Amino acid sequence: MTPWKKLGSSYLVRRWWMNLRVDRVLLPNGIELSEYHVLEHPDWVAVVCLTEDGKMLMVEQYRYAVDRVSLEMPAGVIDDGEDPLVAAKRELLEETGYEADDWMFLGRCAQDPSRQTNFAYFYVARNARKVAEQTLDESEQLTIRLYSPGDVLEMVTRGEVLHGLHVAGLLWAWRQGVFRPAGRSSSGDSAK
Repeated sequence: MTPWKKLGSSYLVRRWWMNLRVDRVLLPNGIELSEYHVLEHPDWVAVVCLTEDGKMLMVEQYRYAVDRVSLEMPAGVIDDGEDPLVAAKRELLEETGYEADDWMFLGRCAQDPSRQTNFAYFYVARNARKVAEQTLDESEQLTIRLYSPGDVLEMVTRGEVLHGLHVAGLLWAWRQGVFRPAGRSSSGDSAK
């Protein structure tokens, strides 16, 4: 497959967390696109977190763009120069107060390879335990939820987990045998 050739580039928006770039590109068939928009975002991590008692730890938060509360895995941006595993451990601790000693890299995927430059890295944390209180950013308001893995898979099937890459990460973990959906217990008990 022949790559596209960038003929020129300029920025429409530059912010600390996102840049919007417009490129002029030449396609392999000779067609020139005068405006091809690309979003530059930082890479991020998400954690499939299983507690010592076999629950799956999820977080609820309001997502402005879709105007809904979203059930997601603990996740966040990888800082410049930060190792993705270090970022995963940091984000889990900051967002939930949980930590784990048993970590596994699940994989990475592109967020939107046609328009965005960033990747999402997925990790599994097993036997997680609460060791601290949440330390959230001023814009974060997260509620910790604990579910059986089976309940989470059913919520994915019913469309109750909105974030597409979080759905992918959960299904990826399940497919790789990270957890078994046998047994239902809690239906979203809040963590104390």
